[in-house]
Amino acid sequence: MKKILFVASESVPFIKTGGLADVVGSLPKSFPKEEFDVRVVIPNYTCIPWEYRSDFKYITHFYMDLGQVSGSEYVGVLTTQYDGITFYFIDNQRYFGGNTPYGDTRFDIEKFCFFSKAALSILPSINFKPDIIHCHDWQTGVLPVYLHTIFRDNHFYDNIKTIMTIHNLRFQGIWDIKTLQKITNFPDYVFRPTDMEYNKDANMLKGGMVYANYITTVSNSYKNEIQNDYYGEGLDGVVRQKSGNLYGILNGIDYNEYNPETDNEIFSKYNKYSFIENKLYNKRGLQHELGLEQNDNKFMIGIISRLTDQKGVDLIARVIEEIVDDHTQLVVLGTGDKGYEDMFRYYEWKLKGKVSGNIYFSNNRAHKIYAAADAMLVPSRFEPCGLTQLISLRYGTVPIVRETGGLRDTVEPFNIYSDCGTGFSFANYNAHEMLNTINYAKHIYFNHRDKWNGIAFRGMEKDYSWGNSAQDYAGLYRKLMGEW
Repeated sequence: MKKILFVASESVPFIKTGGLADVVGSLPKSFPKEEFDVRVVIPNYTCIPWEYRSDFKYITHFYMDLGQVSGSEYVGVLTTQYDGITFYFIDNQRYFGGNTPYGDTRFDIEKFCFFSKAALSILPSINFKPDIIHCHDWQTGVLPVYLHTIFRDNHFYDNIKTIMTIHNLRFQGIWDIKTLQKITNFPDYVFRPTDMEYNKDANMLKGGMVYANYITTVSNSYKNEIQNDYYGEGLDGVVRQKSGNLYGILNGIDYNEYNPETDNEIFSKYNKYSFIENKLYNKRGLQHELGLEQNDNKFMIGIISRLTDQKGVDLIARVIEEIVDDHTQLVVLGTGDKGYEDMFRYYEWKLKGKVSGNIYFSNNRAHKIYAAADAMLVPSRFEPCGLTQLISLRYGTVPIVRETGGLRDTVEPFNIYSDCGTGFSFANYNAHEMLNTINYAKHIYFNHRDKWNGIAFRGMEKDYSWGNSAQDYAGLYRKLMGEW
């Protein structure tokens, strides 16, 4: 039995701020149980809902030093079973109290150094020695460093391998070396330019990348992109240096949660054979609910996104009045930069009946938009994997995307001559190139509806469930353990 431990700062269903939580909560249950024992460790945040916390069982507690910050820091260990997976929760009121999992950067850096050290320290007391510890994002970047330094002489930890998964290279956990040394007690050599040092500061993600056996990221295109300066966020040199042990494995989505055939959140259920008529019922229902003009012949574009430049909202801002013509409706769901939030509110007022700006997040509203929209716009500046386009394909909602990262890997551009493809895409980060692609999509929708329906049908036939990702990770685990 191969023992794998996922260590991460969040996981569905307990705590979620982004796609990382979906990966950590969904991937472990997709491995074959007869070969893999996969368990998960996350912090015991007090903001985890009581409906889950009430099932947590106490295992043990002990005290651990945290460098020069604390000689005796409380480490509680709780556990629960969820969907057949064992989850462990590291308890410490000082670090994991509060209403949100993240806050002040300096405190977060100390908090996740504590969490990474505690995740290693609890292993003897839970009687679980993993063959591989699978670390996720900068919050666990120092764990492989701890393993090879502070824990090196403890034979319990001999032969444990590590994998570092980068979900978004932009976030790295950077602070000054003196502070990191005080928190961790790492030896001086750890803070050399070859190790954790980065522009005279300490970089937690870089530490994880340097000390882990393998690095993965969440799509093949993003793996290639982060090896160049434009996408590399200052770490492209490290990525290139480690490229022999770098793998791109695409994320999946939960095909039970996102299934138009069984989805109780939407107005009318459907599958790939009944979507043409039933997506229309969903469009009518959403138009009515949002106060949009009720018209079957409107081309409805959805945007479900953080409203930031990374997500390409600056491109939308430049041409929004050209996107929303007399034949088009735009439905937005998300929060982000105040300027963009206000922009969508303004256009909801100015283009009444054509634009709906929902400046919040609602799971119910998201499902309804996936089911009702004809197209989903995802014009990201960079996108490590992206979940919006995967969910859209599942719901027969045609993605219009920029060719970057996971968007490039999952959306095949429509070709009218060979009649193939699952969406529309544009290459350059340019508002008018995006607009031209949207206009071409409209042309196909209004003038070649049979072709449009073929695009949607092919999208619904794709399989981006977690099973495929799990197969790729299982192969990597076997390789790291010398079995492949």
